[in-house]
Amino acid sequence: MEQATEPSTPPISANEMSLIRIGAVIRNPFTGKAITTKAPVDTGIILTVVPRRVADELQLPRHRQEKKGVTELDECIDIVEVMGRKAYVHMLVSDDVDIVFIGATTLETLGLEVDPTTGKLKEATTYLL
Repeated sequence: MEQATEPSTPPISANEMSLIRIGAVIRNPFTGKAITTKAPVDTGIILTVVPRRVADELQLPRHRQEKKGVTELDECIDIVEVMGRKAYVHMLVSDDVDIVFIGATTLETLGLEVDPTTGKLKEATTYLL
């Protein structure tokens, strides 16, 4: 009797994967300075990450050094605005990125989630337990 085998599927290459890009405003809560950007949403990262040049431009105060593997990243708090919603958000400041990446906790704080069927953001369902 022959063993049934599942059909093989080729691995997904990096160029087949896509990130959702959203319009976002990053604002210093103390000075009001802000930038508008088209930022990819990456639900695989916890905190939103901003390039150091953006943090410098907005004069975001850094609160502490966060050790992530072999890299030390500054942490800051600022305001993120997406789809008419705004919230105070913890962010990491990195020398290794050149664009803003919106992370999972920012989406959760804003009450938003990615709809995998449309590839767009939608209002998240909130459960109170």
